Amino acid sequence: MITSSKRSLLTYLVHATVLFLVVIWTIPTAGLFISSIRDKDQLSVSGWWTALSTSEQQLVTRANDPSKQIQVGDKFVIQGNLFEGAPGAVTFFGFSSLEPAAFTAGSVAALRNDQTLQVMENGDYEFSSPTEWKGSRGQRIFYSAEVPPRFTLDNYREVLGTEGLGKSFLNSLTVTIPATIIPILVAAFAAYALAWMRFPGRALLVAAVVGLLVVPLQMSLIPLLKSYNLIGDFFGVGSKTYVGIWLAHTGFGLPLAIYLLRNYIAGLPREIIESARVDGASDFDIFRKIVLPLSFPALASFAIFQFLWVWNDLLIAMVFLGNNADQLVLTGQLRELLGSRGGNWEILTASAFITIIVPLCVFFSLQRFLVRGLLAGSVK
Repeated sequence: MITSSKRSLLTYLVHATVLFLVVIWTIPTAGLFISSIRDKDQLSVSGWWTALSTSEQQLVTRANDPSKQIQVGDKFVIQGNLFEGAPGAVTFFGFSSLEPAAFTAGSVAALRNDQTLQVMENGDYEFSSPTEWKGSRGQRIFYSAEVPPRFTLDNYREVLGTEGLGKSFLNSLTVTIPATIIPILVAAFAAYALAWMRFPGRALLVAAVVGLLVVPLQMSLIPLLKSYNLIGDFFGVGSKTYVGIWLAHTGFGLPLAIYLLRNYIAGLPREIIESARVDGASDFDIFRKIVLPLSFPALASFAIFQFLWVWNDLLIAMVFLGNNADQLVLTGQLRELLGSRGGNWEILTASAFITIIVPLCVFFSLQRFLVRGLLAGSVK
Protein backbone atom coordinates (compact mmCIF):
# COMPACT_ATOMS: atom_id res chain seq x y z
CA MET A 1 0.00 0.00 0.00
CA ILE A 2 2.83 2.38 0.81
CA THR A 3 4.51 1.67 -2.52
CA SER A 4 1.23 2.13 -4.38
CA SER A 5 0.59 5.40 -2.55
CA LYS A 6 4.05 6.73 -3.41
CA ARG A 7 3.59 5.70 -7.01
CA SER A 8 0.25 7.50 -7.22
CA LEU A 9 1.76 10.63 -5.69
CA LEU A 10 4.63 10.51 -8.17
CA THR A 11 2.19 10.09 -11.04
CA TYR A 12 0.20 13.14 -9.97
CA LEU A 13 3.43 15.12 -9.62
CA VAL A 14 4.55 14.18 -13.11
CA HIS A 15 1.16 15.08 -14.58
CA ALA A 16 1.14 18.41 -12.73
CA THR A 17 4.64 19.21 -13.99
CA VAL A 18 3.73 18.38 -17.58
CA LEU A 19 0.57 20.49 -17.32
CA PHE A 20 2.59 23.38 -15.92
CA LEU A 21 5.08 23.20 -18.80
CA VAL A 22 2.26 23.04 -21.35
CA VAL A 23 0.62 26.13 -19.86
CA ILE A 24 3.93 28.02 -19.74
CA TRP A 25 4.53 27.32 -23.43
CA THR A 26 0.93 27.92 -24.49
CA ILE A 27 0.41 31.31 -22.85
CA PRO A 28 2.90 33.23 -25.06
CA THR A 29 1.46 31.63 -28.20
CA ALA A 30 -2.09 32.52 -27.17
CA GLY A 31 -1.00 36.07 -26.34
CA LEU A 32 0.68 36.44 -29.71
CA PHE A 33 -2.43 35.27 -31.56
CA ILE A 34 -4.78 37.51 -29.56
CA SER A 35 -2.52 40.52 -30.13
CA SER A 36 -2.36 39.81 -33.85
CA ILE A 37 -6.16 40.11 -34.27
CA ARG A 38 -6.70 43.11 -31.96
CA ASP A 39 -7.39 46.63 -33.14
CA LYS A 40 -4.08 48.48 -33.41
CA ASP A 41 -5.24 51.39 -31.23
CA GLN A 42 -6.21 49.04 -28.41
CA LEU A 43 -3.03 47.00 -28.82
CA SER A 44 -0.88 50.10 -28.35
CA VAL A 45 -2.43 51.05 -24.99
CA SER A 46 -3.21 47.72 -23.26
CA GLY A 47 -1.89 44.17 -23.01
CA TRP A 48 -3.42 41.13 -24.67
CA TRP A 49 -4.80 39.87 -21.34
CA THR A 50 -7.23 42.82 -21.36
CA ALA A 51 -8.52 41.94 -24.83
CA LEU A 52 -11.96 40.87 -23.57
CA SER A 53 -12.55 43.92 -21.36
CA THR A 54 -13.45 47.50 -22.17
CA SER A 55 -10.39 49.75 -22.26
CA GLU A 56 -10.10 53.49 -21.68
CA GLN A 57 -8.04 55.23 -24.34
CA GLN A 58 -6.68 58.72 -24.79
CA LEU A 59 -7.24 59.53 -28.46
CA VAL A 60 -7.03 62.42 -30.86
CA THR A 61 -8.65 62.95 -34.24
CA ARG A 62 -9.43 65.72 -36.68
CA ALA A 63 -12.91 66.92 -37.47
CA ASN A 64 -14.34 66.72 -40.96
CA ASP A 65 -12.86 68.87 -43.68
CA PRO A 66 -14.15 72.48 -43.41
CA SER A 67 -15.31 72.15 -47.01
CA LYS A 68 -18.08 69.87 -45.67
CA GLN A 69 -19.52 72.50 -43.33
CA ILE A 70 -23.20 73.34 -43.53
CA GLN A 71 -25.09 76.48 -42.62
CA VAL A 72 -27.76 76.14 -39.95
CA GLY A 73 -29.55 79.45 -39.42
CA ASP A 74 -26.86 82.06 -38.85
CA LYS A 75 -24.26 79.46 -37.81
CA PHE A 76 -21.74 77.45 -39.82
CA VAL A 77 -21.57 73.86 -38.51
CA ILE A 78 -19.14 70.95 -38.95
CA GLN A 79 -20.55 67.61 -37.78
CA GLY A 80 -19.31 64.04 -37.53
CA ASN A 81 -18.72 61.06 -35.26
CA LEU A 82 -15.45 60.28 -33.50
CA PHE A 83 -15.96 56.52 -33.69
CA GLU A 84 -17.12 56.50 -37.34
CA GLY A 85 -19.80 53.93 -36.61
CA ALA A 86 -17.75 51.76 -34.24
CA PRO A 87 -18.95 51.24 -30.63
CA GLY A 88 -17.55 53.38 -27.83
CA ALA A 89 -18.41 55.96 -25.17
CA VAL A 90 -16.76 59.36 -24.72
CA THR A 91 -16.10 60.43 -21.12
CA PHE A 92 -14.02 63.60 -21.55
CA PHE A 93 -12.88 65.78 -24.42
CA GLY A 94 -10.87 68.89 -25.18
CA PHE A 95 -9.52 70.97 -28.05
CA SER A 96 -5.98 71.53 -26.71
CA SER A 97 -3.15 69.07 -26.09
CA LEU A 98 -2.49 70.90 -22.81
CA GLU A 99 -6.00 70.07 -21.55
CA PRO A 100 -7.18 67.00 -23.45
CA ALA A 101 -9.86 66.16 -20.84
CA ALA A 102 -11.09 69.63 -19.90
CA PHE A 103 -14.78 68.98 -20.60
CA THR A 104 -17.19 66.16 -19.85
CA ALA A 105 -19.17 64.50 -22.62
CA GLY A 106 -22.27 66.47 -23.58
CA SER A 107 -20.96 69.87 -22.42
CA VAL A 108 -20.23 72.79 -24.73
CA ALA A 109 -16.65 74.05 -24.98
CA ALA A 110 -16.10 77.71 -25.89
CA LEU A 111 -13.40 78.29 -28.50
CA ARG A 112 -11.98 81.55 -29.80
CA ASN A 113 -14.01 83.95 -31.97
CA ASP A 114 -17.33 82.77 -30.44
CA GLN A 115 -16.81 79.30 -31.84
CA THR A 116 -18.03 76.26 -29.85
CA LEU A 117 -17.43 72.53 -29.73
CA GLN A 118 -19.80 69.92 -28.33
CA VAL A 119 -19.00 66.19 -28.09
CA MET A 120 -21.70 63.75 -27.07
CA GLU A 121 -21.16 60.45 -25.25
CA ASN A 122 -21.89 58.40 -28.40
CA GLY A 123 -19.08 60.23 -30.26
CA ASP A 124 -21.21 62.76 -32.18
CA TYR A 125 -19.50 66.15 -32.33
CA GLU A 126 -20.46 69.56 -33.62
CA PHE A 127 -18.29 72.62 -34.32
CA SER A 128 -20.27 75.85 -34.55
CA SER A 129 -19.09 79.27 -35.71
CA PRO A 130 -20.83 82.59 -36.52
CA THR A 131 -18.51 82.92 -39.54
CA GLU A 132 -17.51 80.53 -42.23
CA TRP A 133 -14.79 78.03 -41.32
CA LYS A 134 -11.50 78.60 -43.15
CA GLY A 135 -8.54 76.32 -43.90
CA SER A 136 -8.09 72.92 -45.49
CA ARG A 137 -7.83 70.76 -42.35
CA GLY A 138 -10.36 70.09 -39.63
CA GLN A 139 -9.88 71.09 -36.01
CA ARG A 140 -8.27 68.59 -33.63
CA ILE A 141 -10.40 66.91 -30.95
CA PHE A 142 -8.79 65.24 -27.94
CA TYR A 143 -10.99 62.80 -26.09
CA SER A 144 -11.02 59.96 -23.56
CA ALA A 145 -13.23 57.04 -24.48
CA GLU A 146 -14.21 53.66 -23.16
CA VAL A 147 -13.85 51.38 -26.16
CA PRO A 148 -15.15 47.77 -26.16
CA PRO A 149 -12.92 44.99 -27.53
CA ARG A 150 -12.40 45.12 -31.28
CA PHE A 151 -10.95 42.27 -33.30
CA THR A 152 -9.97 42.44 -36.94
CA LEU A 153 -8.09 40.58 -39.67
CA ASP A 154 -6.77 43.82 -41.17
CA ASN A 155 -3.36 43.17 -39.61
CA TYR A 156 -3.00 39.95 -41.58
CA ARG A 157 -4.24 41.56 -44.77
CA GLU A 158 -1.63 44.29 -44.39
CA VAL A 159 1.35 42.04 -43.70
CA LEU A 160 0.44 39.54 -46.43
CA GLY A 161 -0.20 42.28 -48.95
CA THR A 162 1.60 45.56 -48.53
CA GLU A 163 4.41 44.31 -46.29
CA GLY A 164 5.48 41.53 -48.68
CA LEU A 165 5.15 38.73 -46.14
CA GLY A 166 3.12 36.62 -48.56
CA LYS A 167 6.05 36.38 -50.97
CA SER A 168 8.45 35.60 -48.12
CA PHE A 169 6.06 32.88 -46.90
CA LEU A 170 6.22 31.16 -50.30
CA ASN A 171 10.00 31.57 -50.36
CA SER A 172 10.28 29.85 -46.97
CA LEU A 173 8.17 26.96 -48.23
CA THR A 174 10.34 26.75 -51.36
CA VAL A 175 13.44 26.47 -49.18
CA THR A 176 12.09 24.28 -46.38
CA ILE A 177 10.21 21.49 -48.18
CA PRO A 178 13.09 20.32 -50.43
CA ALA A 179 15.63 20.93 -47.64
CA THR A 180 13.61 18.52 -45.47
CA ILE A 181 12.88 15.83 -48.06
CA ILE A 182 16.37 15.59 -49.63
CA PRO A 183 18.33 14.77 -46.44
CA ILE A 184 15.66 12.25 -45.38
CA LEU A 185 16.01 10.39 -48.70
CA VAL A 186 19.80 10.41 -48.63
CA ALA A 187 20.03 9.54 -44.94
CA ALA A 188 17.57 6.65 -45.24
CA PHE A 189 19.74 4.92 -47.86
CA ALA A 190 22.91 5.62 -45.89
CA ALA A 191 21.37 4.44 -42.62
CA TYR A 192 20.26 1.14 -44.13
CA ALA A 193 23.72 0.55 -45.58
CA LEU A 194 25.44 1.29 -42.28
CA ALA A 195 23.00 -0.90 -40.35
CA TRP A 196 22.58 -4.03 -42.50
CA MET A 197 25.17 -4.11 -45.29
CA ARG A 198 28.66 -5.52 -44.70
CA PHE A 199 31.53 -3.59 -46.29
CA PRO A 200 35.04 -2.44 -45.27
CA GLY A 201 35.27 0.78 -43.26
CA ARG A 202 31.66 0.74 -42.04
CA ALA A 203 32.69 1.35 -38.41
CA LEU A 204 34.86 4.29 -39.46
CA LEU A 205 31.95 5.83 -41.35
CA VAL A 206 29.68 5.48 -38.32
CA ALA A 207 32.34 7.14 -36.14
CA ALA A 208 32.70 9.95 -38.70
CA VAL A 209 28.95 10.56 -38.65
CA VAL A 210 28.97 10.78 -34.85
CA GLY A 211 31.94 13.16 -34.98
CA LEU A 212 30.20 15.45 -37.48
CA LEU A 213 27.35 15.94 -34.99
CA VAL A 214 29.57 18.21 -32.87
CA VAL A 215 30.96 20.35 -35.70
CA PRO A 216 29.64 23.94 -35.31
CA LEU A 217 27.70 25.13 -38.31
CA GLN A 218 29.50 28.49 -38.34
CA MET A 219 32.92 26.86 -38.86
CA SER A 220 31.87 25.28 -42.15
CA LEU A 221 29.93 28.17 -43.67
CA ILE A 222 32.85 30.02 -45.25
CA PRO A 223 34.63 27.01 -46.81
CA LEU A 224 31.27 25.64 -47.96
CA LEU A 225 30.34 28.94 -49.59
CA LYS A 226 33.74 29.22 -51.30
CA SER A 227 33.43 25.70 -52.67
CA TYR A 228 29.92 26.37 -53.90
CA ASN A 229 30.99 29.61 -55.59
CA LEU A 230 33.85 27.82 -57.36
CA ILE A 231 31.52 25.11 -58.61
CA GLY A 232 28.96 27.72 -59.67
CA ASP A 233 31.58 29.71 -61.58
CA PHE A 234 32.86 26.56 -63.26
CA PHE A 235 29.42 25.58 -64.52
CA GLY A 236 28.25 29.16 -65.08
CA VAL A 237 25.56 29.03 -62.39
CA GLY A 238 24.85 31.98 -60.07
CA SER A 239 25.70 31.60 -56.41
CA LYS A 240 22.45 32.97 -54.97
CA THR A 241 20.07 30.16 -55.92
CA TYR A 242 17.72 27.81 -54.13
CA VAL A 243 19.87 24.83 -55.12
CA GLY A 244 22.69 26.16 -52.99
CA ILE A 245 20.63 26.52 -49.85
CA TRP A 246 19.02 23.10 -50.40
CA LEU A 247 22.44 21.47 -50.58
CA ALA A 248 23.69 23.46 -47.58
CA HIS A 249 20.80 22.41 -45.36
CA THR A 250 21.15 18.85 -46.63
CA GLY A 251 24.79 18.77 -45.61
CA PHE A 252 24.13 20.24 -42.17
CA GLY A 253 21.20 17.91 -41.50
CA LEU A 254 22.65 14.62 -42.73
CA PRO A 255 24.78 13.69 -39.67
CA LEU A 256 21.81 13.81 -37.28
CA ALA A 257 19.53 12.13 -39.80
CA ILE A 258 21.94 9.26 -40.47
CA TYR A 259 22.63 8.83 -36.75
CA LEU A 260 18.96 8.60 -35.77
CA LEU A 261 17.86 6.47 -38.70
CA ARG A 262 20.83 4.11 -38.52
CA ASN A 263 20.18 3.35 -34.84
CA TYR A 264 16.47 2.86 -35.47
CA ILE A 265 16.94 0.63 -38.52
CA ALA A 266 19.62 -1.42 -36.74
CA GLY A 267 17.08 -2.16 -34.02
CA LEU A 268 14.56 -3.72 -36.39
CA PRO A 269 14.02 -7.49 -35.94
CA ARG A 270 16.81 -9.40 -37.67
CA GLU A 271 14.46 -12.26 -38.46
CA ILE A 272 12.42 -10.10 -40.84
CA ILE A 273 15.49 -9.02 -42.80
CA GLU A 274 16.95 -12.52 -42.98
CA SER A 275 13.62 -14.04 -44.02
CA ALA A 276 13.34 -11.53 -46.87
CA ARG A 277 16.86 -12.40 -48.04
CA VAL A 278 16.09 -16.13 -47.94
CA ASP A 279 13.06 -15.43 -50.15
CA GLY A 280 15.37 -13.79 -52.68
CA ALA A 281 14.68 -10.12 -51.97
CA SER A 282 17.47 -7.71 -52.89
CA ASP A 283 18.74 -5.00 -50.52
CA PHE A 284 16.71 -2.41 -52.42
CA ASP A 285 13.53 -4.49 -52.10
CA ILE A 286 14.15 -4.99 -48.38
CA PHE A 287 14.78 -1.29 -47.94
CA ARG A 288 11.72 -0.21 -49.93
CA LYS A 289 9.15 -2.77 -48.79
CA ILE A 290 10.20 -3.54 -45.21
CA VAL A 291 12.60 -0.99 -43.71
CA LEU A 292 10.97 2.21 -44.88
CA PRO A 293 7.42 1.38 -43.65
CA LEU A 294 8.76 0.20 -40.28
CA SER A 295 11.00 3.28 -39.93
CA PHE A 296 8.26 5.89 -40.30
CA PRO A 297 8.43 7.04 -36.62
CA ALA A 298 12.14 7.81 -36.96
CA LEU A 299 11.59 9.52 -40.32
CA ALA A 300 8.82 11.66 -38.84
CA SER A 301 10.98 12.58 -35.83
CA PHE A 302 13.80 13.84 -38.00
CA ALA A 303 11.37 15.55 -40.38
CA ILE A 304 10.05 17.63 -37.47
CA PHE A 305 13.52 18.70 -36.37
CA GLN A 306 14.75 19.43 -39.88
CA PHE A 307 11.63 21.33 -40.87
CA LEU A 308 11.72 23.51 -37.74
CA TRP A 309 15.44 24.14 -38.14
CA VAL A 310 15.22 25.18 -41.80
CA TRP A 311 12.01 27.19 -41.34
CA ASN A 312 13.49 29.24 -38.48
CA ASP A 313 16.91 29.66 -40.08
CA LEU A 314 18.24 33.10 -40.92
CA LEU A 315 22.02 32.69 -41.13
CA ILE A 316 22.18 30.16 -43.97
CA ALA A 317 19.41 31.97 -45.86
CA MET A 318 21.34 35.25 -45.70
CA VAL A 319 24.57 33.56 -46.83
CA PHE A 320 23.18 31.50 -49.71
CA LEU A 321 20.23 33.63 -50.81
CA GLY A 322 21.14 37.16 -49.71
CA ASN A 323 18.78 40.07 -49.10
CA ASN A 324 17.09 40.09 -52.50
CA ALA A 325 13.43 40.95 -51.94
CA ASP A 326 12.33 38.25 -54.40
CA GLN A 327 14.15 35.52 -52.41
CA LEU A 328 13.88 36.85 -48.84
CA VAL A 329 12.58 34.22 -46.42
CA LEU A 330 10.20 34.85 -43.53
CA THR A 331 12.89 35.26 -40.89
CA GLY A 332 14.67 37.80 -43.07
CA GLN A 333 11.44 39.69 -43.71
CA LEU A 334 10.74 39.79 -39.97
CA ARG A 335 14.18 41.26 -39.41
CA GLU A 336 13.41 43.97 -41.95
CA LEU A 337 10.08 44.71 -40.27
CA LEU A 338 11.76 45.01 -36.86
CA GLY A 339 13.98 47.70 -38.31
CA SER A 340 11.36 49.64 -40.24
CA ARG A 341 8.13 48.92 -38.33
CA GLY A 342 9.45 48.20 -34.83
CA GLY A 343 6.80 50.40 -33.22
CA ASN A 344 3.87 48.83 -35.05
CA TRP A 345 2.97 45.98 -32.73
CA GLU A 346 -0.01 44.91 -34.83
CA ILE A 347 2.30 44.32 -37.80
CA LEU A 348 4.92 42.44 -35.79
CA THR A 349 2.49 40.18 -33.93
CA ALA A 350 0.60 39.20 -37.09
CA SER A 351 3.90 38.53 -38.89
CA ALA A 352 5.23 36.46 -36.01
CA PHE A 353 2.09 34.32 -35.83
CA ILE A 354 2.19 33.68 -39.57
CA THR A 355 5.79 32.55 -39.06
CA ILE A 356 4.92 29.99 -36.37
CA ILE A 357 1.63 28.65 -37.73
CA VAL A 358 3.22 26.25 -40.25
CA PRO A 359 5.71 24.72 -37.76
CA LEU A 360 2.86 24.25 -35.30
CA CYS A 361 0.81 22.39 -37.90
CA VAL A 362 3.78 20.19 -38.81
CA PHE A 363 4.58 19.43 -35.18
CA PHE A 364 1.03 18.54 -34.14
CA SER A 365 0.50 16.37 -37.21
CA LEU A 366 3.66 14.31 -36.55
CA GLN A 367 4.16 14.63 -32.79
CA ARG A 368 2.70 11.18 -32.02
CA PHE A 369 5.74 9.67 -33.77
CA LEU A 370 8.27 12.03 -32.19
CA VAL A 371 8.99 10.38 -28.84
CA ARG A 372 8.79 6.84 -30.24
CA GLY A 373 11.23 7.62 -33.03
CA LEU A 374 13.69 9.51 -30.84
CA LEU A 375 13.79 6.88 -28.08
CA ALA A 376 14.20 4.02 -30.51
CA GLY A 377 16.91 5.85 -32.45
CA SER A 378 18.99 7.17 -29.57
CA VAL A 379 19.42 4.38 -27.03
CA LYS A 380 21.09 1.77 -29.23
